[in-house]
Amino acid sequence: MQTMTAVPKQRSIGSIQFLPVNLFGSVMGISGLSLAWRQASKLFGTSPLIADIIGIVAVLMFIALSIGYISKWALYPQKVAGEFTHPIAGNFFGTITIAILLLSSVLGNYSQGLGQVVWMIGMVTTLALSFIIVSRLLKGNVEPGNAVPAWLIPGVATIDIAVAGGTMPFPWAHEINLMSLAIGGVVALVFFTIILSRLIHQSPLPAGLMPSMIIMIAPFEVGFLGYTNFMQRIDQFASVLFYFGLFLFVVLFFKVFKKTVPFGASWWAVSFPMAALSNAALKYAMFVHSWLLIAIAAIILALLTIVLVVLFIRTLNILFNGNLLKG
Repeated sequence: MQTMTAVPKQRSIGSIQFLPVNLFGSVMGISGLSLAWRQASKLFGTSPLIADIIGIVAVLMFIALSIGYISKWALYPQKVAGEFTHPIAGNFFGTITIAILLLSSVLGNYSQGLGQVVWMIGMVTTLALSFIIVSRLLKGNVEPGNAVPAWLIPGVATIDIAVAGGTMPFPWAHEINLMSLAIGGVVALVFFTIILSRLIHQSPLPAGLMPSMIIMIAPFEVGFLGYTNFMQRIDQFASVLFYFGLFLFVVLFFKVFKKTVPFGASWWAVSFPMAALSNAALKYAMFVHSWLLIAIAAIILALLTIVLVVLFIRTLNILFNGNLLKG
């Protein structure tokens, strides 16, 4: 008589060495969603509690991801070094600095001093990263095929210094914000032109990079937010930035949101550009007081919320089934 013993199969969620740095894009998107809902409370009268809850989620996610990535750095430094020096993946380290800048705005609603400290940390790290990335590219011999939308992240990160710090009270903040707008604006414009040329004249992006195409709206919508925060007004130049970003989003939406594009951590690349568009639309609608623009702002906010909820749930799903941290 044979006795069969059932051995339960253990499932592992994977190894921390495979934690992708681009997952910090989730913190960017959720922080942006919190800021958007805070603006919505002024335009639509929604409860500020919605923004508070989303902000708490963003902070907790940043803490969890930071612990995870620091652990990866300590245990597998060669993996982190490989990501940082990679011609494409290295640009996603900008998601960390942008997340810090956006969290400074989220936290500033509760503690002005804490928000200012976090902003200064984000400002220094962002400028340092932009210097490293631009210096690396100027060494030459860069493959034309590596000119992908992720290149825009370090440049957009610099503009975010003014987005988060446009009203900082420090006497030196005005010049820092102006310098950041100058660096980010010119870098983003040059890189956008190179990337657009690559997308037109060369083969389409691999499926895994398709979601990152939405990043191409970020220089215009983040530029709108940074410029208007710095100038403390909305003028015709700001309107041009907003409207072109909106047009480009409509064009790219139908190219990116397809069932044929496989789901992965790279999908979080759509979150922050959409959050920037939502914040810009809400701010512009409050300025113009047009029912059409108010409706557009409401639609974009609803779409952003739905997209981020779906991304959050699907990311948890692939985390616990072992596909997110799998080599």
